[in-house]
Amino acid sequence: MMEGETNGCVEAPLDRHLRTLHRRYTDDRRGEVATYIPALAAANPEWFGICLVTTDGHVYEVGDTRQSFTIQSISKPFTYGLAIEDQGLVTVLGKIGVEPSGEAFNSISLAPETGRPRNPMINAGAIVASSLIRGTSPAHRLERLLAVYSMHAGRPLGIDEVVFASERETGHRNRAIGHLLRNFGILSEDPDDALDLYFQQCSVSVNTRDLAMMAACLANGGANPITGERALRAEVVPQVLSVMTTCGMYDSAGEWVFDVGMPAKSGVAGGILAVLPGQLGVGVFSPRLDPHGNSVRGVRVCTELTETFGLHFLRAPRPAPAAIRRQYDLSRIGSKRQRTQSERAWLDQVGGRGRVYDLAGDLSFAGIELVARRLVESAADLDVVVLDFTRIARVDEVAVRVLRELLVTLDEQETRVGFVGTQHHPRFLRRLEEALAEGERHVRIRTFRDADHALEWCEATLLAQRPAGSTDSHARVLAAHDLCQGFSASELETFASILQRKRFDAGALILGQGDAPDGLYLLLSGDVSVTLDVPRGERRRLATVSAGMAFGDLALLDRSPRTADVRADTAVECAVLPLEAFDRMTTSHPAIKIALLANLLRSTSRMVVRLNQELASLEP
Repeated sequence: MMEGETNGCVEAPLDRHLRTLHRRYTDDRRGEVATYIPALAAANPEWFGICLVTTDGHVYEVGDTRQSFTIQSISKPFTYGLAIEDQGLVTVLGKIGVEPSGEAFNSISLAPETGRPRNPMINAGAIVASSLIRGTSPAHRLERLLAVYSMHAGRPLGIDEVVFASERETGHRNRAIGHLLRNFGILSEDPDDALDLYFQQCSVSVNTRDLAMMAACLANGGANPITGERALRAEVVPQVLSVMTTCGMYDSAGEWVFDVGMPAKSGVAGGILAVLPGQLGVGVFSPRLDPHGNSVRGVRVCTELTETFGLHFLRAPRPAPAAIRRQYDLSRIGSKRQRTQSERAWLDQVGGRGRVYDLAGDLSFAGIELVARRLVESAADLDVVVLDFTRIARVDEVAVRVLRELLVTLDEQETRVGFVGTQHHPRFLRRLEEALAEGERHVRIRTFRDADHALEWCEATLLAQRPAGSTDSHARVLAAHDLCQGFSASELETFASILQRKRFDAGALILGQGDAPDGLYLLLSGDVSVTLDVPRGERRRLATVSAGMAFGDLALLDRSPRTADVRADTAVECAVLPLEAFDRMTTSHPAIKIALLANLLRSTSRMVVRLNQELASLEP
């Protein structure tokens, strides 16, 4: 997303953080624009872009990310990778070493006994790598090189001819290095062709988004995360990343690894490319350089990204599955609280506006970034969200920072968020509460002991949005009952006369597990819960029944002992159809009995269909 753009969408926490970084470092005007290549001196020192691309192809960007500049030395890893593919690792290692030089990028750093360049990230090594690219002619070699660069970037790239001419005219030191390499036999032919290709590769025009995409391609094992096109063989990627780690930032490589901890490469036009293997690529562009030839703002941005989001590649890793195990909405899965026909109809209509995200594994940067992105993308269509932490093994500090921004953003959109399973992560919950308390906007954290109670909260939230007058009054409960559908007015009056009214106080046991069956209970007011003792000594809720629903219906069919307890959650009133009265209806009111059984069968069928739907939705 470009600076100042929101496209009318909710801003993701990472977008917000990048925007903050951009504002913070815009005022850092230390360093100087490179002038030793005349064409680079014309760069606007205020240009500043930041871009992150994840390995699943999502792009975060802020600032001047579409401003073109030349890739310069950032080209070196990609040429080195193609050289290995073309010549094989043994041949390449015979001509280019992999040891850090500890010297500037343009140093004449050759092994004294062989003349072999120390590594492919300094100019001497990069010139040799250029000479190893296969092709039937200089034009063919350039065509192949550009094709590889373009596959990494996911779009066609070309040469900035003005910069190429400037490099070619002023590259006397590089020409001297080329002739020295020819003297040692490292270059087997006249160096002019290799030097021209090297100058051309440094003059490829890119933007910040291209750099981040090229980095994400390396992070993704050599395959472009958006196009899916393979730009580099997977087995070559570790070799490229290795030399980027030890040599990519020249004489500040050790400091970079210590502070930032991502394989990286810089260029004197002001670009920095960094790779977090398996997770993301980073591109930063700002032309002012430090004494090492690295972008001042770029180094500061990458350092803060690592500190904030724990991106150092040497942090102790833990294998973990994808953060989002599954997701489902309330139109497909409901709580154990049974709903009346009108309530169910409303939840079927708006249930898509409530969603549960079942998370698993470790919530590190990659996991929480994906969760936050999915929520932000869907925020406009959601009124209530549940994040289930039950299967989360560990929550990093970075998750607290991202979730804090996410909760504030969603609260601004009036999207409510609940958490399940946070009792297993008390430190995380405490830190999240502290982080939210630091902000000006108070955001409430809602926690539930299990997913079922969270679903019930979601349903209640959505049901509260029903239009006025759509709720069921006490007088209409029996007439609107599912089991009374299709009854004529006279049949409903007759059926009501057969029923017996019973009241129970809150907490009263209405039916006990093992009790003999006594009849069918139609709930007119209040709530009851059906519970069962499980082997671990816990009591599990099977269902909660509200006014307009029924319980004890199996007694009408098999006359077996009660299989669960039914207890009043509130004061309740029931209309009970005793078994004896039900049996007498065979001769006294056969039409009512047939209609009642048909409705009971229809209700059971709907329940089975819904259970099957829930099981299908819960498949991992």
